[in-house]
Amino acid sequence: MNTRTSTFSPALRLLSRVAAAVFGGYALASAAAVFLAAVLPAGPAEAALGGMQFSFAIYTVAVIWAFAPVSLPRAWAGLLLPAVVLAGLGLALRGAGGGA
Repeated sequence: MNTRTSTFSPALRLLSRVAAAVFGGYALASAAAVFLAAVLPAGPAEAALGGMQFSFAIYTVAVIWAFAPVSLPRAWAGLLLPAVVLAGLGLALRGAGGGA
């Protein structure tokens, strides 16, 4: 049982989880779309379309993760860290000629 108490009110914690679901999920889904567009073995238009379609599933999972019974910092980190990594890899691969 978690005995730690937060200094924030329950309303602020809920607002932070909603913000994590909306904005963190959007960041993760967008980064995944960029990464998949760079690595999928198809033409540029088809790879971008495939990445965007898969990003809808990633967004759904991100929203579920934001309301999972984990601590609030862990929920944010679970969304933002993969988003940063995927966006960086996607942009690096795109700059290196991936997804051409």
